[in-house]
Amino acid sequence: MTEQEELQMLREPVKKQQEELEKKDQIIEKQRIQIDNMVQALLHARKKLYGPSSEATGQCRGQMSLFENMPELAKELLREQKKITVRPYKRTARQPGIREEMLQGLPREVEEYIINPEDTCTECGGELKVIGREIVRTEVEYQPAKLIVKQIIRQVAKCTQCGKGDSPHEKEHFQKAAVPHAVLSHSLATPSLAAQVMYQKFMMGVPFNRQEKDWYRLGLVLPRSNMANWTIRCSEEWLKPVYDRIHQIQMECRYLHMDETRIQCNKEAGKKASSESFIWVIRSGGSEEFQSVYFYYSQTRNGDIARSLLEEFHGYLTTDAYAGYEKVEGIIRNLCWAHVRRYMIDSIPLDNNGKELKGSKGAEGREYINLLFRLEEEMAGMSAEERQEKRQTASRMLLDVFWTWVEKTSQMHTTNEKLTEALNYASNQKKYLETFLEDGNLPISNNLCEASIRPFATGRRAWLFADTPKGAQANAILYTMVENARINELDAYEYLKYLLSEMPNIDFHNHPDLIDRYLPWSKELPDQCRLKRKHTKLL
Repeated sequence: MTEQEELQMLREPVKKQQEELEKKDQIIEKQRIQIDNMVQALLHARKKLYGPSSEATGQCRGQMSLFENMPELAKELLREQKKITVRPYKRTARQPGIREEMLQGLPREVEEYIINPEDTCTECGGELKVIGREIVRTEVEYQPAKLIVKQIIRQVAKCTQCGKGDSPHEKEHFQKAAVPHAVLSHSLATPSLAAQVMYQKFMMGVPFNRQEKDWYRLGLVLPRSNMANWTIRCSEEWLKPVYDRIHQIQMECRYLHMDETRIQCNKEAGKKASSESFIWVIRSGGSEEFQSVYFYYSQTRNGDIARSLLEEFHGYLTTDAYAGYEKVEGIIRNLCWAHVRRYMIDSIPLDNNGKELKGSKGAEGREYINLLFRLEEEMAGMSAEERQEKRQTASRMLLDVFWTWVEKTSQMHTTNEKLTEALNYASNQKKYLETFLEDGNLPISNNLCEASIRPFATGRRAWLFADTPKGAQANAILYTMVENARINELDAYEYLKYLLSEMPNIDFHNHPDLIDRYLPWSKELPDQCRLKRKHTKLL
């Protein structure tokens, strides 16, 4: 064997080792990138759990430096902003008399302490003469609720003519006094008691097991199973007609919001108890005459549910980018820019303390979107026509800059998976993200709908699940009632009590037009259902 052949034999294993090392280096690099992305995901999860929940971003110095590569376009955008006239907001100082105004509507009691006539001067022992009184302090005393056993009795009268020989009626006739129908037959429930049970759970977030202890403290043994049964029966028999009518009126709107959130239902056919079901939420647009919200329970998140709920709707629908809404026919989709901003925020790298690292592309994208929201805030006082005109100039110009930034950033090599996801999300949804330019009444986010979902999501942490599909449907109906009361400035307890008192005594089956009197925006609702807005100085 020659010397060259020996060298060649030695070089081959070295070459193989180098190739193996290169492969291992590539594997290590991929693993390093995965670890970095996992660490960032963990830091973002910790920030969401323990950090501030607000999505607001403080205004940064030198914000317009984002446009250094396009100075002329930036100057033009600033000129368009200056054309937008905004009514200045001046924060008013606290006015005197706030406490007196706050306590004005509460009943008052005076507790007076007098000087004993036999008392003498503590200095010299002389006689005392009362010359006046002084107010020492003003307090608010809490008096706990009380339960009263109410027994319904009615008179029975006998006809003095029926049953006598000269009467055309052979049998005696007994006539009873008219009595209002019970909210639930063969039950201790009254409209006030049932309304309080519902108010505590669906407005205040107190689940039935905690209420059970509170009712026991007041002297009433009221098992949670009874409360659940009352809620289901009342929602099915008396609240559902109003609930269905709200949905019918929403279908006549021009602008709607829609979103969905999870709910666990234990006893659904063909599903495990731990599996997820869904609550769909439809919210009327802020420019609509009647402000309404509608909750709907379903076992799946299939787009067929959205299609059936919006079958009669033909207008603009503001949602997130969930593909299930593509199954809905006859609508114009308007996507939420707040979701794009959340993707950008999730892509911003964090240090070990959860602080954002400066100079990231995700932060740049967020600042573009923040500026878009700031433009909307400045246009808030305008008419729809004026807002549409300004959007076609200022907002259009900003969007052109943003899409150019997205395109250039997408071409850069990055190991940040979240940034790639954010850029792809924005690019794929560009068509629907620009829908708001068509109409000045359209919002640029779905925050209005999410604000109506938040009480449900908060309450879910306490009551955890619905046991049966009927209970889940009752949840949807009751949250519809209390959220409509909230956005229409009604007292939710008084509104529920009023519905449970009135609905059993009207023939809404044969006269469905009567239901409109009981809708949350109806002017025929009594004053007791409306919140008392007396505290003007506090507002």
